[in-house]
Amino acid sequence: MVNYCIRRILSTIPVMLFVAFFVFSLLYLAPGDPALIIAGDHASADDVARIRQALGLDQPFLIRFWDWLVRVAQGDLGQSIFTSLPVAHMIGQRVGPTLSLMVLTIAFSVTIAVPVGVLAAWRRGSWVDHVVTAGAVLSFSVPVFVVGYLLAYVFAVELGWLPVQGYTPLDAGLLPFLGNLILPVLALSGVYIALIARIARAAMIEVLTQDYVRTARAKGLGHRAVLFVHALKNAAVPIITVIGIGVALLIGGTVVTESVFAIPGLGRLTVDAILRRDYPVIQGIVLVFSITYVLINLAVDVLYTVFDPRIRY
Repeated sequence: MVNYCIRRILSTIPVMLFVAFFVFSLLYLAPGDPALIIAGDHASADDVARIRQALGLDQPFLIRFWDWLVRVAQGDLGQSIFTSLPVAHMIGQRVGPTLSLMVLTIAFSVTIAVPVGVLAAWRRGSWVDHVVTAGAVLSFSVPVFVVGYLLAYVFAVELGWLPVQGYTPLDAGLLPFLGNLILPVLALSGVYIALIARIARAAMIEVLTQDYVRTARAKGLGHRAVLFVHALKNAAVPIITVIGIGVALLIGGTVVTESVFAIPGLGRLTVDAILRRDYPVIQGIVLVFSITYVLINLAVDVLYTVFDPRIRY
């Protein structure tokens, strides 16, 4: 098991290097001259030259990449072109709302989706199973921003139960903190719940046909013990996998959700940076999101050793 974990950790090194190379190349994959685009149509040649020097465009590509990689390894993600603030500082200021939104969404989605998927598998073919399946298809079909606008209109505008936008830090109080995040979490968790519930249902259906489950039932164990003690533990591997993979949906969903509910997080910062073509900020955010996704998948691989006894080497 230890050797397996070490191999998985070492395998992430080339993946992160590739991610870093791709993120750095974003500046040069953009159509046109980035310096000219940033400077604007009415900029002078000196302005364009200054921006090219600030971006390092006057040096060879590999040298620029190596210098950038060394700075990133030291925690320096560069400076914003428009605000002149360090990108790492800007990300640090915005990471709190995004992290809160993602953690609450994951906790809420897993809490709802896993029992629902288990129930649908246990009642396979019944009306409960059909309702869960139809609900999952509907959640996949409706875009996040449509759900967000509907929730905001009903619960914030019409009923006035919840704030329509903004973010309150946790240190300002638990109720205001949750009040600003209830609607964004509900909007963002729909697709995530549908994904986890469908995988949990499929995994549980396969496990419930195994001999040891029938033996447990024959011994007189109750449905709860059979489902959640014996079956769910052996069906946990694909469920954990899809929870990790689903983080990509959350990363993309936060950009839309934070824009709909005016949450000052990384998603909103990404939209602002794209609109202003602030390439250092875009590079920094994409790099942080990509490395986060790689590390979460690494954690999922390590968890395999806990839930799958076949992984020993």
